Amino acid sequence: MKVNENILISSLTTMRLGGAARYVLEVETPEDVADAYGFAEQYNLPTFALGYGANTIGHDEGFKGVIIINRMTGISEEPADDGVRLKVMGGEYWDNVVEYACNKGLTGIEGLSKIPGLAGAAPVQNIGAYGQEIADTLEEIEVYDTAEKTFKTLKKADLEFSYRKSILNSSAKNRYFVISITLILHSGEMARPFYKSLEKYLTENNITDYSPKSIRAAVSAIRADKLPDPLKIASAGSFFKNVYVSDSEAENCEAKGLPVYHGKDGNKINSGWLIEQAGLAGQEFHGFRVSDKAALVLINESATSYEDLAKARAEITAKVYDKFGFWLEQEPVEIQ
Repeated sequence: MKVNENILISSLTTMRLGGAARYVLEVETPEDVADAYGFAEQYNLPTFALGYGANTIGHDEGFKGVIIINRMTGISEEPADDGVRLKVMGGEYWDNVVEYACNKGLTGIEGLSKIPGLAGAAPVQNIGAYGQEIADTLEEIEVYDTAEKTFKTLKKADLEFSYRKSILNSSAKNRYFVISITLILHSGEMARPFYKSLEKYLTENNITDYSPKSIRAAVSAIRADKLPDPLKIASAGSFFKNVYVSDSEAENCEAKGLPVYHGKDGNKINSGWLIEQAGLAGQEFHGFRVSDKAALVLINESATSYEDLAKARAEITAKVYDKFGFWLEQEPVEIQ
């Protein structure tokens, strides 16, 4: 375990905001995880589990506690009755996992290509894109239970997945540290119909190869065109969650000309579309610019404080509400 002191959270997160964390512990083995939480308990300090930092916002006052970063890596596989079982250590970079699976012709996560973050964070908010989500393929996770101070296995049903949600970021928030995740993947192709933007790209580029590698290439190209690289441009990825509506609300929305995507997880209105139609794409608010290519993304052009972000968020959400009657919800979590 590596122990670091007084590290700026802005250096650990891709939005580049946040003051100093008292301690930052890098864990490289499951035993390190137990030791890290023991360290925090010894000094009576709060903890925060951090991965890649792409979906996380720091506060100006920093964090007077212990940030624990997962550095455990590795991917192993074995045959399963209904496919291939991949066991992935939580500190593995997520896109490496997708690349690994696609190179083996395994379908199930190719739509999740180029999502920045670590594998251990994938089930926390049930990452999803292009009609797939981690809940579709996850079998179980290994965790350290900070309440019972023991290692255990949680099955998919235990996690109570829903849109961008699991017990890991709701009812059991901060209780479990993810050691590894296990996925069940299959040989084959992504199920159709494809997500609208993916279908459009495939059609426009005359692509009829729907293998995992081909779909990964398409998704990667779409994301590269629309989404800034968080290592080069300060942002937190998709800043606002999409809006989900009931069947009756969906009918009313469609009658008013709002595009509603009917997926397996419900009726969704793209928040980026709402922001664009509110005339906010490309506009700057308190040092944050709404991306003109993907309006779900806020780019930190010159902001240096959380207060700037709070003001920008308030103005953007108010303008969308005034036009459409929907309050947008922030997706990134905050260290506090």
